Amino acid sequence: MSTVRDTALHSGDSTTSELIANVVLAVSFAGFVVSWGVLFQWIDEATTVAGATVLILLGVALLVAAVGLVVVGVASRLDRLDTTPSPTAGFTVGAVFGVLWSVLGALLATTLLGAGTVLWVPAAVAFGAAGSLAATLTREDIGSTIPVAVVLALLGGAIVLGQIDAAWVWAPAWSSASFPGSELIPAVVIAGSLLAAWSGAKAKAGFGAQGRQAGAFALIGTVVFGMLAVLGLLIGFIVVNGLETMLTGASLLGGQLTIPVVGVTIPWPAFPFATNVTGGLFVEVPGVLPATIGTLWLVFGAVVFAVPLGVGAAVFLTEYAEHGRFTQVVEVATNGLWSTPSIVFGLFGLAFLVPRISGGNSILVGQLVLGFMLLPLVLITSREAVLAVPDEYRDASAALGVTKWQTIRSVVVPAAMPGTITGVILGVGRIAGETAPLLLVFGGPPYPSNTPNVLGSFALTPNPPFVTNEALLSPASALPYQLYSTITAGVFPKEIFTNQQFGWGTALVLLLVVIGLYAVGVGSRLYFRRKLHHE
Repeated sequence: MSTVRDTALHSGDSTTSELIANVVLAVSFAGFVVSWGVLFQWIDEATTVAGATVLILLGVALLVAAVGLVVVGVASRLDRLDTTPSPTAGFTVGAVFGVLWSVLGALLATTLLGAGTVLWVPAAVAFGAAGSLAATLTREDIGSTIPVAVVLALLGGAIVLGQIDAAWVWAPAWSSASFPGSELIPAVVIAGSLLAAWSGAKAKAGFGAQGRQAGAFALIGTVVFGMLAVLGLLIGFIVVNGLETMLTGASLLGGQLTIPVVGVTIPWPAFPFATNVTGGLFVEVPGVLPATIGTLWLVFGAVVFAVPLGVGAAVFLTEYAEHGRFTQVVEVATNGLWSTPSIVFGLFGLAFLVPRISGGNSILVGQLVLGFMLLPLVLITSREAVLAVPDEYRDASAALGVTKWQTIRSVVVPAAMPGTITGVILGVGRIAGETAPLLLVFGGPPYPSNTPNVLGSFALTPNPPFVTNEALLSPASALPYQLYSTITAGVFPKEIFTNQQFGWGTALVLLLVVIGLYAVGVGSRLYFRRKLHHE
């Protein structure tokens, strides 16, 4: 007798659920993008399309997503679609929906019904319980779609019917601030779009384990896209406002370059804002060259100070020190130092380093302070990179009869260099834009008329330390320090730029310098990675 049993086949076409889910995802993404455009005022909320304002269309997008989720959820529950839902959406989803529905119930009770404090609390509890039970007591296809669709339908309906419009203002009693509808509606649509994208992605993958994974990917991907979009908008905003200032007096062949030894002069691109000093009587276009050079010297000194110490400490803690109380204390201390506010490092430099090294603000003290800020991250990332080197590398080197130090120097450290350089890149990006410590230990005149001549200031003396450098022990200017001074100091010394114009140009140059430092770090990481793999 055969033990094989017939199993019921799902009737329906999987492309139908994918089509509906794709519509939900497309509408959600469009609403997400347009809402950010309205928040950043790139899109006017009064703009009309087919006779409807942008805000009304955002409400329609929520309603379309709600209808699509209801259709795919009910069709899956009736076995009209080829899906594999779990028995429940899970307690985590139930808890999230409970909180979401509680907020929705409180808003409905206070906004639409005008209920007082005595009534909105029971309404929030009742709605929260209903939303949580709807997700946990029903099958996943219903529990993951219907609760979301109800929220989207209520929000979209309130927007379309005019209950919430651009002129509506929310002024909560617990705050003195007021929130206009022109800002609330895009914010609500952004949150609703994330919910719709999560639920639509689960439906597209047929629910179950694959659906939960797809939903998580869609939610995280949308959030990451939003973060990158905001970053792009910030960079674009700086470029738009600072490009005209940075290109003042610039020309492709307006400059001259004299080739050494040969003495031949050839035309060269001219960028006065980037190559001129800031102060001086004969400077027509004031530039940021002294501040740029000062920033590069700060970063160079911090890297020279922090990287050897950080990598050496990481090698010692990983390869030589026993894993015990000492290494745990060092790990806790480095994590704490990395999270310490930068102004604390500046106060340390002002109280401890300045009296003992230069007696005042100087480049050297600024380099040391930024080096102390960079050191914890270099140590943390270098240690993780050394730990990630496979033990097979060490065993193979030891099998050749070489010493432990030779193995570390020739095998372990080169293999850990890509990870170490990644930490250095992240740290350099932070210290290059620091302002608070520089105000205490570094800054000199905000608009200098010359660049710090560090290389040409070395001198030999008969007394310790036998080598001195006046430029290193003198204050200077850096791009973040000069930007702060331009915004807060008052009047810019040249009439060609206003404070605001010169500030935006300085911010753009600082952005380009940081990107350039990132490029150098990324190129170094790729070099060591290719060398490691013998490419």
